[in-house]
Amino acid sequence: MLEKIETEPQLEEVLSESDEKVIKTISEISGDILLLGVSGKIGPSLARLLVKSCQIAGCRKRIIGVARFSQPAIRDFLQKSGVETITCNLLEKEQVRKLPRVENIIYLAGMKFGTTENQPLTWAMNVYLPALVADHFRNSRIVAFSTGNVYPLVPVSSGGCKETDPVGPVGEYAQSCLGRERILQYFSWKYGLAGCLIRLNYAVELRYGVLVDIALKVNQGQAIPLTTGYFNVIWQGDVNRATVQCLRLCQSPLKIINLTGPEIVSVRQVAIRFGELLGKKPVFQGKEAETALLADASMAISLFGLPQVTVEKMIYWIAAWISSGGRIYNKPTHFEIRDGNF
Repeated sequence: MLEKIETEPQLEEVLSESDEKVIKTISEISGDILLLGVSGKIGPSLARLLVKSCQIAGCRKRIIGVARFSQPAIRDFLQKSGVETITCNLLEKEQVRKLPRVENIIYLAGMKFGTTENQPLTWAMNVYLPALVADHFRNSRIVAFSTGNVYPLVPVSSGGCKETDPVGPVGEYAQSCLGRERILQYFSWKYGLAGCLIRLNYAVELRYGVLVDIALKVNQGQAIPLTTGYFNVIWQGDVNRATVQCLRLCQSPLKIINLTGPEIVSVRQVAIRFGELLGKKPVFQGKEAETALLADASMAISLFGLPQVTVEKMIYWIAAWISSGGRIYNKPTHFEIRDGNF
């Protein structure tokens, strides 16, 4: 594993690294793979992982990325990586109906930021769109991203919510994400749609994520709110590898998996560690509440093993990235928000 990551091309290679389990999955599943909403934060590296894994496995599969591609550079990047691309506004029913009906769908589309300003669009993206997709691809396997936000805030001492625990979404974003799950579950019940729901929290790489948010505050001398004092986190490359493996876990009723790291991470301790690496003293505001948005990753670990990248390694990589002036997406996660208003 690299001591540090110095360039974006190097980062893209790390995020799309394959392993034996991914290669085995690619070799065993039949059919091509289509990624809906491929131009977001997860899609490009996941699509590249699929292309690289097919090459290693010697499998001839089409890897197809679908999005509006409002940033043409992302489409160019994908095409150069061996990904076929289709430009499509997924909210337009007739455009969805023209998409090729391949055997494997990875559903990445959704809306979080700006929810408070545009609730109707949020519900259209997170509930109406899944219905269009599930209807068109009812005979495919669908691995769909959901979120740990469908759970309620729970005591830190609980260890986090298990997949079998009651949901309790706070705010319209989380409610609409539960709506996405329910729509897909309905189509699974009605048509036998086979799928897997990934409740993810929180994915991190060097340009985006909870750890980046904390590191930037430390580096800039900004106060770090502690009320939401604990969180889960997982490296984006580990998310990608687990997502591919979910293609062989699709079933009806849909399988639900919490995808996150094994530990409950302290905001305070992370900030202190970043302070050591960046040569800055963290500034804290408030104190930790007894509850947080947390998920138990026991099932994911039993299925995929422990994540390859530890929290300490992520912290070290991010500190080095920020110190060297690496590009940041400037999209704060707002993980500290407790009322669901994103």
